[in-house]
Amino acid sequence: MKISEVMNKAFVIDETISLKEAAKLMSDKNIGSLIVMRKDKICGIITESDIMKNISSLGSKVSGVMSKSVVTIGKNDSVEDAAELMAEHKIKRLPVMNKDELVGIITATDILAHSDDISEDFFFD
Repeated sequence: MKISEVMNKAFVIDETISLKEAAKLMSDKNIGSLIVMRKDKICGIITESDIMKNISSLGSKVSGVMSKSVVTIGKNDSVEDAAELMAEHKIKRLPVMNKDELVGIITATDILAHSDDISEDFFFD
């Protein structure tokens, strides 16, 4: 199964917004992460746990807290590829790219929700 069949919409923010603004957006949209962009390029990702770890400084900018080394995956890659990347990098979310353009996000939860469509060999290798 391709990533494009499972991915969700990615929500994007500018690196200059505050942690409080990011937390409000996550709450309003019922999501667990935001992709941080500088011009048209991904420069980071911020998650609920990043915000919780920095709860005492909600006025700070997301740029000071976000993860800057962002692992991405292509929209035509397989869900199995995404699971392997997540396991390898110990992460739960992957921005999905079409060449240099952000087109979505896939999470570990998305993969598990579609596990019936993934070969059993993947889980029991």
